[in-house]
Amino acid sequence: MPDWRQPLTDLFRAQLYDEPAGDRLFNPYRDTDAHDAPDAPATRRANLEAAVEAVARAAPGGRPDVLVVAEAPGPWGCRFSGIPFTNERQLLDPDFPVEGRPSSVRFAQTGEPVREMSGGIYWDAMLPHWGRFWTWNAVPFHPHRADEPLTIRTPGVREVRRWHGLLADVIGVLEPAAVLAVGRKAEGALAAVGADPIYVRHPSQGGATLFREGVAAFWAQRDAG
Repeated sequence: MPDWRQPLTDLFRAQLYDEPAGDRLFNPYRDTDAHDAPDAPATRRANLEAAVEAVARAAPGGRPDVLVVAEAPGPWGCRFSGIPFTNERQLLDPDFPVEGRPSSVRFAQTGEPVREMSGGIYWDAMLPHWGRFWTWNAVPFHPHRADEPLTIRTPGVREVRRWHGLLADVIGVLEPAAVLAVGRKAEGALAAVGADPIYVRHPSQGGATLFREGVAAFWAQRDAG
């Protein structure tokens, strides 16, 4: 079975890391501002690539067979960790399966990691299946309101469409047996690139229970064959 790790990393390096974002998007792998420690983009790139390696080590046969796609990085998770649905506090947890480093100036100055709720909800549901899935975002940049860098907004149609190519390429590299869409934006993006996603509710804004139920049903169906 061909190795997926280098082709996926090559996609990130070619199509993502050096891409300009604009005034209402933040590229965690290129951009930096007053909330970031020195060399923050390089830290986040390293964290993302460490996640690729960690999944490969845990995956049956070395390859995950499920792709999970969410909407976009939030201001307290992937924005600082570089890994979808993951925050700095999780990176410091010895029981978390990915070894990474915080990139925030808050951690650099105080030792206090940035944290957020959705990542905890996500991993509570998904961690028992670690190694069987890779997590990605339909829009890999953090969408925020103009001049308010740590806010969150729903990405627009053009912003989602901009990343259809990378999303399709990720699918092409992974060749997943199943694709799980977390939220309607992710579902729409996956459908647009020809995937056949299974939808679950996003865990934010009161969706935690429905997310957990959807994920449990998804894995039960996968395990039942």
